[in-house]
Amino acid sequence: MKKLFTMFGLIVLTPIVTAPCMANDLKECMSDMMDQVSDTMTIGDLRLRCQEQVHAGTYQVEEKESGVASERFRKDKEHVLEPFTIMAHRPNYLLFGAYNSVGYNSDPYREQYGSSAIDTDDTEAQFQVSIKVPLLVNLFDTVDVYGAYTNRSFWQLYNGDVSRPFRETNHEPELWAQFSPQWEFFGFTNTKNYLGIDHQSNGQGGVLSRSWNRLYATFIFERGNFAFEIKPWYRLPEDSGDDDNPDITDYLGHGELRAAYKWKEHVFSVMSRNNLESGFSQGAVELSWSFPLWDYPYLKGYVQYFSGYGESMIDYNQYVNKIGIGISLSDWL
Repeated sequence: MKKLFTMFGLIVLTPIVTAPCMANDLKECMSDMMDQVSDTMTIGDLRLRCQEQVHAGTYQVEEKESGVASERFRKDKEHVLEPFTIMAHRPNYLLFGAYNSVGYNSDPYREQYGSSAIDTDDTEAQFQVSIKVPLLVNLFDTVDVYGAYTNRSFWQLYNGDVSRPFRETNHEPELWAQFSPQWEFFGFTNTKNYLGIDHQSNGQGGVLSRSWNRLYATFIFERGNFAFEIKPWYRLPEDSGDDDNPDITDYLGHGELRAAYKWKEHVFSVMSRNNLESGFSQGAVELSWSFPLWDYPYLKGYVQYFSGYGESMIDYNQYVNKIGIGISLSDWL
């Protein structure tokens, strides 16, 4: 019997055992043994070994309590075992309506296209698509290497006067190595640490062009239903003649803090960036809440509030005060 797995239009056929409980045991066994087997063992060999243990009744599932971040990483680890799998990275969502009470600056578009008639609406649709893939798994028995791509788009869906254009689209590919130290600090567990490189740009030219490159580290801690991450970064220097946004770190700083809490099927998160560093003059705060839509398992309701600088590349030095509502496909936890 085969399991049909579909994600972002990608279909993967994976052999599984027929009984649901045996299938779960098989996944648990493969996930547990990933850190124990040699690098020369193939996924097929690992699956066969676990199938033998499950059928023989010699594999026992270890019941242990884990935090919400560990549960998210455990699910990722299961998907790593399935070839050609694309996984969620950051939240994937669609805001049907996002209202910015201070309005968006139309001047760069007027300058770029030579038209004073261009006006941007205060309300638009916004969405984010964020995916990742494993590139190297269990390198040196401890390290996994991932690649990811995040697309965030700002769509003037309700602006019929200018043909409903995409006001801004931000592209963000990144590459990182991660490991699981499981260090304990004051009751918190350091579940994952990342070290990576990140490029972000809006793919534009002329006066609309924005981009930067960063080296970053991420330290993730959890305790029960609460998790938080510390993410410092260093901007890679550019030639002054090619730098479209030389003061971007004045507004986005050199790192951010993010925390998330899961209560039943609700996830609450908060992000703070560049507030202490700028003396609370050029920072940003983002709040989000995802919540169940009745008993429907594939989508959740989503509310997002943002106040500050750096919501998008084109607006990195413009203050935004926005609230939006829509749906979420995946969240931080």
